[in-house]
Amino acid sequence: MHVVEMEHPLARDILCRLRDERTEPGAFRSLSRAMGHLLAVECTRRLGTSPIQVKTPLEETFGELCTSPPVLLPILRAGMGLLPAFQDLLPGSPVGFVAVRRDETTAKPLWFYDSVPPLEGRHVIVLDPMLATGGTSGAVVEYVFGRGAAEVTLACVVAAPEGVAELCRFDGLLIIAAAVDRELDDRWYILPGLGDYGDRLFGEGSPEPGP
Repeated sequence: MHVVEMEHPLARDILCRLRDERTEPGAFRSLSRAMGHLLAVECTRRLGTSPIQVKTPLEETFGELCTSPPVLLPILRAGMGLLPAFQDLLPGSPVGFVAVRRDETTAKPLWFYDSVPPLEGRHVIVLDPMLATGGTSGAVVEYVFGRGAAEVTLACVVAAPEGVAELCRFDGLLIIAAAVDRELDDRWYILPGLGDYGDRLFGEGSPEPGP
């Protein structure tokens, strides 16, 4: 497993605005999309390309096109905040969905739903803005590798050291995060963090996926 913490002034600016408790849901969604674009660029640095000859308005030239676009897999519901930006840059990528949430009593993942395209031999980008204990993300990463994915990238806005340590067991996993924060509190919330991502994205009190 490898972890990349983004070092970009725009990422720091956007993250600061996301952390601010005064940021309303509408602005939070816009900022999530902006952060998603930066994460998408980092997550796709190793995509394969094929040469192609094209004709410009002035002459013919050679260029490159991306081959085998990755599968995008947002974890509902917070992962939906990053999906539009990834689709902007990867319009040819198939999209799957998984609904998994953390049991707030045990911190164990509760699995509700999955609808995922074939993953055999594919690169899969899992979208999960908050890597806290690693229970939910770990369950999804294990599921994806179990379906035959060749490599998995986990895109996060913030990650806790505890969650990163939990995911060390996966070879072939790359974690891209805007920031690795200090620690988890006794309720397994990331500190300093930015609160509940889903609540802030869709409005406080939005329901989690049900059975």
